[in-house]
Amino acid sequence: MFCIKHHGRRGLIHKLLTLFGLILLITSCGVKKSLKDQPKLEGFNNKIPKRVQINDSTFVVGKNQLRKNKHGLWELYVKGDPLERGLANGSLTKELLQKQEGIFFSKVEEMVPSKFKQMLLRKFLAWYNRKLYLNIVDEYKTEIYGVSRFAGDDYDYVADDYMRSLYLHGAHDIGHALKDLALVGCSSFAVWDDKSADGGLLIGRNFDFYAGDEFAKQKIIAFVAPDTGYKYMSVTWGGMIGVVSGMNNQGLTVTINAGKSDIPLVAKTPISLLTREILQYASTIEEAIAIAKKRQVFVSEAILVGSAKDHKAVTIEVSPNNFGVYEVANTSQLLCSNHFQSDAYANDENNIKQKAESHSQYRYERMEELLSENNKINPKKAVSILRNTKGLHDKDIGYGNEKALNQLLAHHGIVFQPDQLKVWISTNPYQLGEFVSYDLNKVFEKFEHQNFEENISEEQLLIPADDFIKTEAYRNYELYRQLRHELMAVINAKGNASSELLKELESTNPEYWEVYELVGKYYYEKGYDAAALIEFKKALTKEITTVPDRERIEKYVRKIEK
Repeated sequence: MFCIKHHGRRGLIHKLLTLFGLILLITSCGVKKSLKDQPKLEGFNNKIPKRVQINDSTFVVGKNQLRKNKHGLWELYVKGDPLERGLANGSLTKELLQKQEGIFFSKVEEMVPSKFKQMLLRKFLAWYNRKLYLNIVDEYKTEIYGVSRFAGDDYDYVADDYMRSLYLHGAHDIGHALKDLALVGCSSFAVWDDKSADGGLLIGRNFDFYAGDEFAKQKIIAFVAPDTGYKYMSVTWGGMIGVVSGMNNQGLTVTINAGKSDIPLVAKTPISLLTREILQYASTIEEAIAIAKKRQVFVSEAILVGSAKDHKAVTIEVSPNNFGVYEVANTSQLLCSNHFQSDAYANDENNIKQKAESHSQYRYERMEELLSENNKINPKKAVSILRNTKGLHDKDIGYGNEKALNQLLAHHGIVFQPDQLKVWISTNPYQLGEFVSYDLNKVFEKFEHQNFEENISEEQLLIPADDFIKTEAYRNYELYRQLRHELMAVINAKGNASSELLKELESTNPEYWEVYELVGKYYYEKGYDAAALIEFKKALTKEITTVPDRERIEKYVRKIEK
């Protein structure tokens, strides 16, 4: 899915659509064949029992079930062959699937309100995804088809249910390729031996993926028992069978961190389906690498793989034209942000630029700092690191700053103990709520019993919510987000903002550079150059996220001073 956060992205999409428009209107090469592709359904169970509602938050389809726990997480269990899994998943999560689809496409409509440009977007999607079906294994196409049978009718104008579901599995990749539209600041780390409390492997990660507040509210913890391969769990959402964070019953984990990509000309294997394949069919790092080498991807991504059997973690670094594996030497910790570390990318221009200009290297160094301060990492310490909002040397850099490990926008935070097959998953808001624990030694058997009074999670292992959510600072941050949205709407509409709004905005998040850029931009658009200059110079005294952000503000200063 897209991460829609920064300024100017609507204009970017309009330019891209205009650029591709003429091409798409005069060519259909390869498109018709992809639109007619159908998954293989022969030999699979295409009849599943009707969904039975046990109560307002528990649903059953045969042995498959969906329930909502008291912490607000949906717990999904599906089993069987690809079509059976897909149909059961779609039937159980129908309302969640349709809601997530609505959230996503309403964002697209907000960014591309013109009906003509929406038509161009549809043609672009069909053209861009013309080879997508060739790069998704038959098993997953069949499963996606089963899920798509329960998609709503509201967005049939985009594509039919099945093709639309395929597109959505590649939307994260497309978004992050288009000028970093979804290049979110995910951070992850692994420790073992002398670095972990019990000597076992421990992995923590934040999935800083933002597609609006509503998108993250209905998290699904999926427990999948396929008829081939290994049982596994993953954190997901309605309609998504790919994996962004997960662990299988062999103690193998996968998490993904976006890298810097060129804009590709054709969609290939979505990263989340590659990681799904690794999780379902690999029990060791060697097997994970072999699977990754078989697939052609169309964006750059670092896949952090932890393995209980290998007692270590590595990152598999994939991109359209390169492949590398990064393994640490003489240390028992591995860190991963949004740049590559293997020798294969040592001279890669995109990667060099990413390290120099983005917030990736800064977060990497912050992880190093926190891991050195917190010796012998256990799950609670790992969670405290994931929740940290400060900059290097504990500097106040403003809440929501992408240089922080906790950017206060994460879809989820997660901690794995692969040796023990235990996992902890955050609850709302962000990664500040309780971390709920599951034990893969027990959870599948619990689902099979269908005892709806029994907790699927391990309540005694619960990690409490962060006290930060009870503070005035947190309340101010939430108010800041609201006021920020109001001021951006005023600027876009060329309207007038009250002095009270501007003052309150700055008081709610005073250490964050973006506050002053926004107020400065408002004054600049109004022609109040002297006031704008003061605000832009204030912004330059703060910890600015990226080099392009700083250069943009410096450009405003130069314009005014001329």
